[in-house]
Amino acid sequence: LLDEPLAALDARTRLEVRTQLRRHLAEFEAVAVLVTHDPLDAMVLADRLVVIEDGRIVQEGTPADIARHPRTDYIAHLVGLNLYKGRAEGHTVHVDDGPAITTTEDLTGPVFVAFPPGAVTLHRDRPTGSSARNLWQCEVAGMETHGDQIRADLTGELPLAADLTTVAAAELDLHPGATVWATVKATQTHAYPA
Repeated sequence: LLDEPLAALDARTRLEVRTQLRRHLAEFEAVAVLVTHDPLDAMVLADRLVVIEDGRIVQEGTPADIARHPRTDYIAHLVGLNLYKGRAEGHTVHVDDGPAITTTEDLTGPVFVAFPPGAVTLHRDRPTGSSARNLWQCEVAGMETHGDQIRADLTGELPLAADLTTVAAAELDLHPGATVWATVKATQTHAYPA
């Protein structure tokens, strides 16, 4: 039983110990249970994940499956995706209490739609001639540094996160309260049954 084994380590030591622990667990011929609040630890060290929210299991599976098919906002946030639940009619998903999203998948019934913040392109003026099938007017609620990029938190008809370079953020004159148009190509979305 490993209960938060990397929690008290500094970043550099955590990286080294995580690598050694992964190697050790791969050779370990018994079951190991790892409890962690760090999604990176879970994704790197586990063969199978059980995600618990508010004291109940909300999803279980391999790290790859959970990363590709999150089923709650909490999991989507941990793996870095925008996630919406809705009802599919062919290539169109009508988001619960929101607009429609065009996808490449042809589905019917309750579905989730996910896409990474990096798939979102921002424009100060409504784009014309864009190949993106999804277009929403939003307002910048906040911005923060996220690695070497800026993550914009957007509100509006479809609340979402968008990642862009610092140069792009400056060129767009992004700041809280700014109105922008967000586009996402259908090929950048992923829909799957709910």
